[in-house]
Amino acid sequence: MSKIIVAIGGGEFPRKKSNGDITPYEIKEIHREIVSIANKEKSNILILNHALENDEFEINGFNCLKNCFEQNFICNCKPLYKNELENNEKVDELIEWADIIYENGGNTEFLMNLWKKTGFDEKIIEAYNNEKVISGVSAGAICLFNCGNSDKYLNQELNKVDGLNIIDAYFCPHYNNSGKYESVKSSLNILNMVGISLTNSCAIEIIDDKYRLIKGDGTNYNIDPYGIKSYWKNGEYIEEKIDDSLEYKAAKELFDTNYKVT
Repeated sequence: MSKIIVAIGGGEFPRKKSNGDITPYEIKEIHREIVSIANKEKSNILILNHALENDEFEINGFNCLKNCFEQNFICNCKPLYKNELENNEKVDELIEWADIIYENGGNTEFLMNLWKKTGFDEKIIEAYNNEKVISGVSAGAICLFNCGNSDKYLNQELNKVDGLNIIDAYFCPHYNNSGKYESVKSSLNILNMVGISLTNSCAIEIIDDKYRLIKGDGTNYNIDPYGIKSYWKNGEYIEEKIDDSLEYKAAKELFDTNYKVT
């Protein structure tokens, strides 16, 4: 096995909206890949919704994701709720059971404060080092990086929320949304680090020292989902589109400003 991260830039999975409509499964192919790389006959997925402050939303989020994974990919799914994080015995038991740990989106700062308070931040890092597949969408992806871009600070010169620093880069989800380009550009000028930005329905899969992009359905956004590497060098802001071919590439191409992504 290997050390594996799958960070998703955003996108819908089937859930019932307030008007009764069901959202499309835009990230189905990304979920398929997450299950595939676990390489189990029937994967065990620990589903977290810790970035959702509302307890009812947390439960509903689990049920929606459980239906996605169990009905489409024949998986076993269990939740770990926020109010259970201080039960170390249960936490350890569920992490040991899991092949995949998946964190949903929401409020990144709330998520990180909760994890640090309960010590769950160290549990996730340990699970990554023990070769569990660690994945997340939006806030659940930001937390896997050194830091990232939050909608909460979109109009500020510096937009920065801290993550677990598993991947040493600045991460921006929902990059196709208005204001994200400007926010990433100004933030990286202050932080002086490499940024990885993903649109909705796009994910980056990092396995040891290799990476590749995985794309879902961008129809609702009128885009072909994509990723961008960006950084400041010698006073110039540089953006490079990340290669979306399916073969694995060297991760140093992503995180070193002396390598151009072609």
